[in-house]
Amino acid sequence: ERERERERGADHEYKTHQIRHIMGIEDASMRNGRALSDQWADSVVVRPRTTEQHITVNKRLVLGFAISILTLIIVTAIAITLSVSFERCAAESSGALAANGSSNSKWKQSQNANISHRDSEDGQQPWRHLRLPATLRPRHYDLRLSVYMENFTFSGEVHIEFECVHSTKLIVLHTDRLEVDKVLVYSDSKKAGVMRIQRRFHYQPKQVYVIALHREMKPLRTYKINITFHAHIEHELLGFFRSSYVLNGERRFLAVTQFSPTHARKAFPCFDEPIYKATFRVSLKHESSYQSLSNMPVEASMSDEDGWVTNHFSRTPRMSTYYLAWAVCNFTYREAVTESGVVIRLYARPDAIQSGSGDYALHITKRLLQFYQDYFKVKYSLPKLDLLAVPKHPYAAMENWGLSVFVEQKILLDPDVSSFSYQMELTMVVVHEICHQWFGDLVTPVWWEDVWLKEGFAHYFEYIGTDFLFPKWNMEKQRFLTDVLHEVMLLDGLASSHPISQEVFQATDIDRVFDWIAYKKGAALIRMLANVMGQPLFQRGLNDYLMTHMYGNAARDDLWNKFSEAMQREGKDINITQVMDRWTLQMGYPVVTISKNDSLDNSVTISQEHFVYDTDAKIQNPELFNKSFQWQIPLTLAVGNSSHISTETIIWVSNKTETHRVGHMGGETWLLGNINQTGYFRVNYDLHNWRLLIQQLMTNSTIISVGNRAGLIDDVFNLARAGYLPQNVPLQMISYLSQETEFLPWHAASRALYQLDKLLDRTEDHSLFSVSLISDQFTVCCILTLTSAIRNTRLISSSTELQREVMMLACSFGNKHCHRQAVSLISDWISSNKNRIPPNVRDIVYCTGVSLMDEDVWEFIWMKFHSSTAISEKKVLLEALTCSDNIFLLNRLLNLSLTSDLVPDQDVIDVIIHVGRNPLGRHLAWRYFCEKWDILNSRYGEALFMNSKLISGVTEFLNTEAELNEVRLNFYKSAPAFARAVEIVQANVKWHILFQQQFYRWLRKALDG
Repeated sequence: ERERERERGADHEYKTHQIRHIMGIEDASMRNGRALSDQWADSVVVRPRTTEQHITVNKRLVLGFAISILTLIIVTAIAITLSVSFERCAAESSGALAANGSSNSKWKQSQNANISHRDSEDGQQPWRHLRLPATLRPRHYDLRLSVYMENFTFSGEVHIEFECVHSTKLIVLHTDRLEVDKVLVYSDSKKAGVMRIQRRFHYQPKQVYVIALHREMKPLRTYKINITFHAHIEHELLGFFRSSYVLNGERRFLAVTQFSPTHARKAFPCFDEPIYKATFRVSLKHESSYQSLSNMPVEASMSDEDGWVTNHFSRTPRMSTYYLAWAVCNFTYREAVTESGVVIRLYARPDAIQSGSGDYALHITKRLLQFYQDYFKVKYSLPKLDLLAVPKHPYAAMENWGLSVFVEQKILLDPDVSSFSYQMELTMVVVHEICHQWFGDLVTPVWWEDVWLKEGFAHYFEYIGTDFLFPKWNMEKQRFLTDVLHEVMLLDGLASSHPISQEVFQATDIDRVFDWIAYKKGAALIRMLANVMGQPLFQRGLNDYLMTHMYGNAARDDLWNKFSEAMQREGKDINITQVMDRWTLQMGYPVVTISKNDSLDNSVTISQEHFVYDTDAKIQNPELFNKSFQWQIPLTLAVGNSSHISTETIIWVSNKTETHRVGHMGGETWLLGNINQTGYFRVNYDLHNWRLLIQQLMTNSTIISVGNRAGLIDDVFNLARAGYLPQNVPLQMISYLSQETEFLPWHAASRALYQLDKLLDRTEDHSLFSVSLISDQFTVCCILTLTSAIRNTRLISSSTELQREVMMLACSFGNKHCHRQAVSLISDWISSNKNRIPPNVRDIVYCTGVSLMDEDVWEFIWMKFHSSTAISEKKVLLEALTCSDNIFLLNRLLNLSLTSDLVPDQDVIDVIIHVGRNPLGRHLAWRYFCEKWDILNSRYGEALFMNSKLISGVTEFLNTEAELNEVRLNFYKSAPAFARAVEIVQANVKWHILFQQQFYRWLRKALDG
């Protein structure tokens, strides 16, 4: 009997090990559901036990034991086969399930893609993969949090109702920096009740928590998981973080969330991917001295006897985890109500609300909600929209549905001290975030590779929405060109650029997709497409897209299909997908070269090639550039002469080289491509055509539109920079500017000259460029600008914008009249202690004064920075401090910004960048960056844009061989921002080698002439 008992025990133990081995779960020393170590997850090893006591058995018993083992192996094999068959059957049957229309379909497409990718890997350990397994789908979260502001901690309990899509014993969801206390899993099936948990553990490399159940969950059934947890309210500006401000000498604290893109998991266990949309019901418990906000209005509020209050918020619509939000603070608010009954509140520090600093943003938000509803023909989905102004935030703003969070600088406006440029920037941030309530919140990209679908639209509508608010600002037709199109083409012309739709292979790639290519190139492509389609069809396509995918997810093909359908209904057979895939799946953009065809009358030859600043990159990296980059280009073309320009025609360019007939062309007829710069490409011409265009600008520039004048300036400078044109052509073109009366061409020239100046500002002959060529042209304009600026405290029209632009150029390039006026204004401020400098030119005057005057002026500006309460004024004062020519003061500022609380966290990076833009501080900023990289990376590493902005800012104007070697030595990382920095510095060095002497020779010759 004892022998048989031992035999049964050994048999049971062996079976247990076999089952655990099949599941990929090792028997470890963990008890009571404690987490297993990462070492366990890295290697599943089964070590069968050996008994120390020697057991003697007869031959029949041995034979029986062997038969038992063989039988167990056969049964196990059959079970595995049946399980695989069942899983396939479940996968097939799940396709027939009906749930929420197109969003369900989109969810299945995304998850099926995940399954096919994962089949090639070890399916027994899904916690190792980038994406969550496609086995479960959340339906609803009930989240209850208790927030302890006295010690900056919180505890929580989340109930998640989810559906099983494919049979599994594993629940894998995201957690990061959370201490999980208790886990219970319930079944809602016929065998309702608590399900036994075999093991649970946290796998930190993928920020997931894994629960292994004793029995399998079945498809089509719903289950619930209950998790209790606790964590810290972090100082880092991600997840659920804290911030503070001073009111009447008392420091007050607040706590707020920032979940995009992957930080909801820092606040509660969840399925933290965009595709896993669900509804949420949030409850927040906190001391009654605080108030709490979330995406939805408060449904019920309960007070405890101990001075605590619990706010229960209404259930949200279906939404992604990263749009969930809440805040606990002591703020007050102003309120407005739209015609349709949506309650808009702006929450901020009590003193900011009392001073009226939030009134402007509240007013335009009310108008914008109605504008977007009319434009998209889709109503705003929630009963309220809160705008929350916080002292610290990693980004300008975050578009949480119903609770948008802004850093104070981007939403609070003091009309007495804020400049027009500050007002414009603030306006565009608000317009951007309100647009996201439709593009992002209501319809969300399936996965991060298409993040440009929401960011590109929001960035494009910054200009459309601002035009609605202020038509005279000419945002879409003019400012878009210099602020979006020209800026992003600088980045996208690099060999280190990338397609706008990027594949995401690992978690770090998710942060990488949020860059200016996604935002600005996305906006430029949408604008190009809107112009091709025409506004009525464009709006119809957007309406169909939003109506079809509301409360769900969408990919780029969904958008293209809706646009194609809108075109087809009007009899226009254009395959939008085929056209746009070339623009979204290829990096960069083309340069289109147009030249007269001498062999055919009234014909032109049009060719396209991939524009790259470093043409050697095509030789050095043939694998990358041997893809025969081609685009389907909607080229608009006009023919003109000294007195007339023809109506534009559109030519679709699909081949490398094509010949097309155009209108009548004589010897003095010029060609102009990309009318009003609606297309995302550069245009080059033969030298004769360039000379004709320059002559036209000199004699009568108004024949060519303002947008095209700015476009010609931007194209000619960048074509010369890349070696497509001689270096003298750009300078010949801008010689007409003394007759230019519009802001936009000046703005384009200013940006180009600024880049050129930074290339030359440490060369021996720099004064030849800055003083002789530039300053003298601006003397009269500069005096007029300063005189006008002093008379007008608010400069808003394009003519006054022009005056400001010319003044900035004049002061930057050493115009003596400008310098004298700036010093006079600063001196008057110091002596009278009354600031009479107009807000619109304060940044120019402050910077010029600090750079020219002594240390006492720097100390005066530093003192005013600390005493000022106006957010916009503090920013201008801080940037002015970086203009000093005193290395000691610059070094002091850098150290104070990083090591003290005197400079807000979000402004530290701007201080370093602005010091780097100062020729005397350039090497200092670079050295400081290298020395403090570990500190900076730990503080801002996870914040989108922060590191790439900093890396670009401290390197973009380095231009010596020694600096290039230093950059290469320090930037051994593989991040795109590092590769881009090396390429830009390399291009700067190469320009000096190839073109510097040629440039100065032409300059001397022109001046002598």
